[in-house]
Amino acid sequence: MGIVDLSLTMTPQLRGIGWDTANTIKDDGWNARTLHLYSHATTHMDAPRHFFERGLTIDHLDLEKCVGPAWVVDVGELGPRDLITVESLGDYAERIGPGDRVLLKSGWSKRIAEPAYRDELPRISLELAQFFAERLIALVGVEPPSVAAIDDIEEITAVHQTLLAAGIVIVEGLTNLDALKTDRITFIALPLKVADGDGTPVRAIAIEGDLSELDR
Repeated sequence: MGIVDLSLTMTPQLRGIGWDTANTIKDDGWNARTLHLYSHATTHMDAPRHFFERGLTIDHLDLEKCVGPAWVVDVGELGPRDLITVESLGDYAERIGPGDRVLLKSGWSKRIAEPAYRDELPRISLELAQFFAERLIALVGVEPPSVAAIDDIEEITAVHQTLLAAGIVIVEGLTNLDALKTDRITFIALPLKVADGDGTPVRAIAIEGDLSELDR
């Protein structure tokens, strides 16, 4: 049994993250920071409120969808603006069913330091979003910072709304999926409990092996 961290490290160099010194050991006896976080910064989770004015907020998200078995699907090393389609799933398209969690391994997180990471990200096709909605999956996770092109309002709206309307939890900005040794893991990604939130950063992890080993 092993735990693999699938979360990006928060640094001020990443978009939407910053902090100020609030207290120091020298002056106050302890260290503390005031954090400034964009709700969709770093590894994060979307709530329906992100794309629906009256959508479910992050503090009311079904946490059972955020914890449980997941398929890790290798869709290959993706290039700028590539589309992830149903065909990209290969044989997994026949295995994926109601309640499943699906993590799409693409290697895109290796580009975190490049402008292309955000500006030219590969995307989930609308066809694939509809496929996931029809299969009633519980959660989809991707390495890019969004499931759709951020510079195309029609695409980003259509893909997000298709997934969110189907009750699918969206996790974006995953990393380290290539460290996983198996295609079936236990996935955990829990949001901060922010009132009326449209999304929050998460700490995403994968557990490989027999969970009973955690008690030993």
